[in-house]
Amino acid sequence: MVSINEALEIIYNKVIPKSKEIIPIETAIGRIVTKDYQAIFDLPRFNNSAMDGYAVKVDDANKIVQLKEITYAGDEPQELFSKGEVVKIMTGAPTPNGCEAIVPIEDVEVLKDGIKLPKNIKKDMMIRWRGEDIKSGKTFLFANTKITAYTLANLASQGITHIEVYRKPKVVIFSTGEELKAHYEKIELHQLYNSNAPMFYARSIELGCDVSYLSSAGDSIEELKSTILSAKDADLILTSGGVSVGDKDFTKEAFTELGMKTLFSGIDIKPGKPTTFGKLDNCFVVNLPGNPLASMVNFEMFVKPTIAKLSGTKSFYHAIITTKMANDYRLKAGKNSVILGEWNGDNFSPIVNQKPGMVSPMSRADGMVVTTKEIDFLEKNHSVKMIPIKINLQSEKREDFFIM
Repeated sequence: MVSINEALEIIYNKVIPKSKEIIPIETAIGRIVTKDYQAIFDLPRFNNSAMDGYAVKVDDANKIVQLKEITYAGDEPQELFSKGEVVKIMTGAPTPNGCEAIVPIEDVEVLKDGIKLPKNIKKDMMIRWRGEDIKSGKTFLFANTKITAYTLANLASQGITHIEVYRKPKVVIFSTGEELKAHYEKIELHQLYNSNAPMFYARSIELGCDVSYLSSAGDSIEELKSTILSAKDADLILTSGGVSVGDKDFTKEAFTELGMKTLFSGIDIKPGKPTTFGKLDNCFVVNLPGNPLASMVNFEMFVKPTIAKLSGTKSFYHAIITTKMANDYRLKAGKNSVILGEWNGDNFSPIVNQKPGMVSPMSRADGMVVTTKEIDFLEKNHSVKMIPIKINLQSEKREDFFIM
C-alpha cells in the first residue's frame, strides 16, 4: 500500500502522452500543443491609427490646417505630408509617412477655411506601432499549453492554419460484476444499475478524452481477460469493481495474468483504499473500487492527473483553492480522509452523510479536502485547501493540499 503522495508521484513520473497529430486550428480547442510557435511577422504589421481622426504634425497644435486627403483601413500608406496639412484617417488605417500623432476626430473643429487643431498634441499619441503587440520571431504559444479560443486569435493573426497537438487520450471503461446492468436494461430485485461507467464516461469526455464503453465484463477470469484484450490498444483502461477481496473479485488477477505490471496496489486513503494502478504493454490501467462515491473520489484524485499527463499538458498537478470551513465537522482520526463538500465561493460545507456506497452526494460536491491521519475535528472558519471538482482547474506547480 502506498500513500496518496506516493501514488501521485508514480503517476507524475510514469505517465507520458503517446502520439501527436496535425489538425486545423479551428478544431484544436482544448487540445495541448506539442511545441513552441514563433511569430512569422510583426503584429501590427505596420504603424496604424488607434482612432478615427487626423494624422498631424506636432508643431501644428492650435493652428488651422488644410485637409490633404483621406485614408481608410486597407489602403496603402499615404505619401509624406507637410506642416500645415493633415490627413483624415480611419481606425486601423496605415499612418501616412511623416505622421507624428493622431488627433481624435472629436477634438478638432472643422471651419470653412480649414481644420482647427487642439492646443495640446503629444507626439506619437493614438498611434499603434508596428510590432508593439507581437514581434517577429517572438514565441507567442508555448509547448504543453492548452489551446483556447483566444489562442486561435494569435494563430490566425500569423496566418497559421494547422497546428501540431497531442492526440486525445483514448480511454476504455468497463465494470465488473454480474449483478450490474446498464441503465437502459430491465433489472431484477437482486441486481443494480451500473452508475459508475456512465459517470466515468462523461467525466472523461469533460476532461478531453476519446472514450469507449464496454458492457459489464462479468465475474469470471476468462470473461475479464477477453474484455481486457479487446481494450488494450487504449491509452488508459479504467475499471470499477472487483478489486477488493471477495470470492469473485478477479479484476487484478485477470490483468496480472495478461502481463500487467502493477505500479501500486492499495492506497492509504479513505474512501477508496483498494485502488490499483498499473501498465499493460503501452496501456495504463486504473482499477477503482465498485462503491460509487469511493470510486468517484479516487477518479478525481488519481485518474484526473493521469488523463492530464496523457494529454500532454504541463498543468497536471492538483490546483487548490484556499477557503474556510462553513461549520464544525467531526471525523474519525487514523486515516487520510477525503471529504466532499459544497463551496459557495466563500466557505466549504462538508456534505452530511457521505458514505462510500452512496451516489447522491457526488452531484452536490463542488470540491474535496484531504485531512491527515491526526485530524479528528475541523472547526468553523478553519482554513482548508480545497481541490475543485466542478471547476476544472489544474496547476503547473505542485502544492500541498493536506489539512494538517
